[in-house]
Amino acid sequence: MRTLLSRGLASAIDRAVFVTALSRGKASRARSPAESLGHEARVTKLGELAASIPESAFDAPASFFGAPRAPEVSMTRARRFGRGGEVHDLSWRSSHAPVLDAVRARYLAHQPSATAHARWFSIPSAARPVVIVVHGYLGGAYSFEEGFWPLRWLMRQGLDVALFVLPFHGPRKGPEARPKFPSSDPRMTIEGFRQAIADLRDLAAWLRSRGAPEIGVLGMSLGGYTAALAATVAPELSFAVPLVPLASIADFAGADGRFVGTPDEQRLQHDAVERVHAVVSPLSRPLALPPSRVAVVAGRVDRITPLSHAEKLAAHFRCRLEVFDGGHLVQAGRARALERISDVFRPGGRP
Repeated sequence: MRTLLSRGLASAIDRAVFVTALSRGKASRARSPAESLGHEARVTKLGELAASIPESAFDAPASFFGAPRAPEVSMTRARRFGRGGEVHDLSWRSSHAPVLDAVRARYLAHQPSATAHARWFSIPSAARPVVIVVHGYLGGAYSFEEGFWPLRWLMRQGLDVALFVLPFHGPRKGPEARPKFPSSDPRMTIEGFRQAIADLRDLAAWLRSRGAPEIGVLGMSLGGYTAALAATVAPELSFAVPLVPLASIADFAGADGRFVGTPDEQRLQHDAVERVHAVVSPLSRPLALPPSRVAVVAGRVDRITPLSHAEKLAAHFRCRLEVFDGGHLVQAGRARALERISDVFRPGGRP
C-alpha cells in the first residue's frame, strides 16, 4: 500500500510540474512562429531545416562536435566538503562556435552562455575518477543541484563530482524567464547540444590534465539526453548513466500535444521532428563506450520523460536498464537503483 501511495504521489507531482512548467499552452503556441503553422507548412519547413544539415555531420561526428581541448579554467575555492573534501567553482570560455549560419548571430548574442561553469567536489590528496553530473531542464543552480544529487554516495564510490551547467541554464541563463535551449527552432536546439557536448568534453579534458584517471557522466532528464549523446560521440569518456532521460524530442513534443491535424498528419510531423534533430540524437549513433560501462536508470511512474524513453535508449545501446518505483522528480527508490549499477562507476567497471 505504501508503495502504491508513493507511486501515486510521484506521478501526480510529475503531472503538475509538466502542466505548469514544461507544457506549452495554446497562447504560447500561437505566439511561436513554428507552432502556429499548419500541418503542410510544418512538414515543409522541417524538411528544409533537415536538408540544411550537412551530411558530414552524420559521417564525421568528430568534426561536427569538435575535438576536446583542456581550457584555461578560472578556479575559486568555495568551501570544504566532508572529510578532506574541497569545493571549487570553475568557469572557462566555451570553445563552441556555431556551424549553422542562419542562427549564428542569434545564438552568440546570448553572452552569459559563452562562459561555461561547473562546481567541483574533490579530495585533493588523491587522483580520483570524476563523474560529471548534468542537471535537467530549468536546473543548474548549485544550491538546488547540491541537494538533489547524492554527492556523498558518489564520493563514497571513490569519485570526485563536477556539477556541470548546461548552456542557457543556471548562471548561463541571463534574465530570461525560460532558457533559450532547447528551442522550438531545431537549429537553436542543435547548436545547444553541440555547445553542451563541447563544454562537457573540455571540462573532462581539463580534469584529466589535473590527474583524473577516468571521467564519466551522469545526467538527469535533459541532462540524461546529454549524457546519452556524449556516450555516442565522446569515446574518451569511461562511463555514462542517463537517469530518467529524455530520449526523443519528437516523442516529448507528441506527449505535449504539439502536433496538429489528423493522426496520420501528426505521425508525419513526429517523423519530421525526429529527422531534423537526428544529428544530435543519441538514437542516431552506436555507443562509443563499452555497453558494460553504460546503464540507463528510469522511474516506473515518470510522467515527464516516461519509461518508454529509457527503454528506447537501453534497447539502442544494448545496455542495462534499471527501474525504480518513483517518478521524474520524486525519485523514490533511486538510491537502491544506483547501488545496483554501482559497478558502472568504478574504474574498469569492477564489481
